Amino acid sequence: MPETSGSTGRTPETHVIDFRAAEHLLNARDPRGAVKLLDGVIAAHPENTAARLLRARAFFAAAQLRPAELEFTIVLEREPDNAFAHFALARTYERQGRSDQAKRHFRLAAALDPNPQYLKAARFDD
Repeated sequence: MPETSGSTGRTPETHVIDFRAAEHLLNARDPRGAVKLLDGVIAAHPENTAARLLRARAFFAAAQLRPAELEFTIVLEREPDNAFAHFALARTYERQGRSDQAKRHFRLAAALDPNPQYLKAARFDD
């Protein structure tokens, strides 16, 4: 019999399925649906950085900026060299009108990965 998580009856396999379904929901522009699925995955696997990053993206897409900021911050505490997380946190700060914090993370993203989008956002010539 497969191992289950607590009283929910969810197995590790169903958490993987939920994660993949959340990816599809986010791609289909249903970020709130993605968050709902990821809440259960993260409750069962709080150490799963990929699930937290996906939930942060979903929060951002749903314009839930404070929860997005918190999730991106958790990801960066675990993976300080994650250029995408720096870039996404910078965009979150930018949407909140926190340009100084945004600029710092845009520059960190560009320093970690010379992706043209990151370099453009970093505005090193300013």
